[in-house]
Amino acid sequence: MAVMKSEERVPARMPHAVYEKISEAAQSVGATLNQFLVQSALERANEILERERIISLSAAAAKRVFNLIENPPPPGDRLKKAMQRRKNLR
Repeated sequence: MAVMKSEERVPARMPHAVYEKISEAAQSVGATLNQFLVQSALERANEILERERIISLSAAAAKRVFNLIENPPPPGDRLKKAMQRRKNLR
């Protein structure tokens, strides 16, 4: 049976000037370098994932989308054929 790790290591190499700046920032908030790096990386990851997962629409575009959801157009020929092929697979 494989042993599950509860923590992972992420080595990072950086120029000395970058290390000094990050260390100073970590000290200024009372965190260890590791805590600061992990928290900063997590915050940035959350920002990126949120930006990628959220769809922003103008009010007019949102109104159109909701209208199409509430009042979908009738199925076209391609959709009817696809639905028939799926029905035939059963």
